[in-house]
Amino acid sequence: MPGEVVGPLERGLAVLHAMAANPSARMRRSDLTAATGLLRSPVDRIIATLLRLGYVRADGRDVSLTPRVMELGNAYLASCGLVDALEPYVVDLADELDESVSLAVPDRDGARLIAQAVRRRAMYLAFHIGDLLPAERSAAGVVLAGGWEEAEFRTWRARRRADPLDTGFRAVPPRDGAPAEDESERLLRSRAAAARRAGWALDEEWIEPGLLAVAAPVRDPADGRVLAAVSVLTHTSRHSAADFPGHVLPRLQAAVGRMETALRQAPRPAGRPTPTARDLSESKDELGMEFLESLARGLAVLSAFRSAGGGLTISAAAAATGLSRATARRALLTLRHLGYADSRGPAYHLLPRVLDLGYARLSSLTLTDISQPHLAELAALLGESASVAVLDEDDIRYLARAATSRVLRMDITSGTRLPACPTSMGRVLLAALPPAELAARIARTELRSLTPHTLTSRRALTAAVDAAARDGYALVDQELQEGLRSLAVPLHDRDGRVVAALNVAVHAGRSTPQETLERVLPALRDTASRIEADLAAAFAYAPLVTG
Repeated sequence: MPGEVVGPLERGLAVLHAMAANPSARMRRSDLTAATGLLRSPVDRIIATLLRLGYVRADGRDVSLTPRVMELGNAYLASCGLVDALEPYVVDLADELDESVSLAVPDRDGARLIAQAVRRRAMYLAFHIGDLLPAERSAAGVVLAGGWEEAEFRTWRARRRADPLDTGFRAVPPRDGAPAEDESERLLRSRAAAARRAGWALDEEWIEPGLLAVAAPVRDPADGRVLAAVSVLTHTSRHSAADFPGHVLPRLQAAVGRMETALRQAPRPAGRPTPTARDLSESKDELGMEFLESLARGLAVLSAFRSAGGGLTISAAAAATGLSRATARRALLTLRHLGYADSRGPAYHLLPRVLDLGYARLSSLTLTDISQPHLAELAALLGESASVAVLDEDDIRYLARAATSRVLRMDITSGTRLPACPTSMGRVLLAALPPAELAARIARTELRSLTPHTLTSRRALTAAVDAAARDGYALVDQELQEGLRSLAVPLHDRDGRVVAALNVAVHAGRSTPQETLERVLPALRDTASRIEADLAAAFAYAPLVTG
């Protein structure tokens, strides 16, 4: 097997894993050589390739993961079939109980979170999709351990010896002290056996003081295997360990029954297009020796699982990517060798470990976090201020901004509110509203003359908003403040809904409106498309958070 491993793919995945595991969001290339044991030259070529693919971002000598790398984790979440089939029931259960609910799958000797519906209160434990929990410290892990064979317990023992304080589990607080290994194993086996007999487990503050959880297994309707565990989480300020199971279990078990029924008729997922061999060859032509085509090909094969609900055969992987069967085969064998995939018969399927490639670290990002670096690049490119805002009642509320050092500028920060009607971002956001809601908003809005240019006629304002909907942008010239011209475009989520607006503000005296349009609009649209690609990756399996 090692002779068939694709070396650049193995090394590239090692770099991504090291960046995801690093406590800091950024790493120097020298840090990556130390973390991976690779020489500087291959690290530089790997980074050049990942930059081209959009998986990392460079800021001087530092590099960081981008939301686009979450496409790799999305390939697992799409191909496993569990999230698409079961997440609606997770959300329904959370609504019914008014508690946080999560779905976890077995991953080696731990429980990996793949879906959740969170109730954010003054006190809650912030888990994220992709987080790995130690089996012995979570109700979900204990339920999943109920199906372990001796091989899994051996893996668990080896991990406990290597990391007795659980410092490798970023989602949970480290242990204060390490209990004796024999005592830990005895306790885990006892809890797992009790969960297997009862059909559920209670976490009595195992992870954090005050946190309670009840978990139940979701089984494969075909063979009875435990596929996942559903957990309901609460705080001791709301329930006690004595009353929580009785309060939760009837509805939890009913939800599990509906989930198992849904699994019988779960459709195959429909994924996004996979990079093709032609795309990769063009990158190779442009970057030359700096572009590791075999790394890019391997990541393209991994991404192809997005549309492979039943797994991928070698032929299917080759067809999805445009690669030869031999190339696709070696990539699949490498993924299996590294523990990111497994095979049953001729089909390969991804394993939850793929979520280690930055998913958990990045799944807490908000629209604000994602937009900010793109705004900085846009502002630097044009030498003008750039912003992102959302509609908030009759105003726009700024989420992110990158200002320039020009003498003439507006004092706007995150959280600043401005009236929607006389602003470019407001108009593209209003243009996305249903016609009846738009008409009602314009009818109730007090149209004040802020400058001699401000539209104060409802008919004229309606026409301007209609033009923004038709053209896909809004240009507002000195209506909010004399001397200020702004141009905005909408930002869409993965389903095509307008969720925010992106704009660039310029001084009206430096150019005509048409010159502003010709200079700014192409860059503005290009930046919007890159932000939208990041949003699609980051929020494919989670509700969009504005921040």
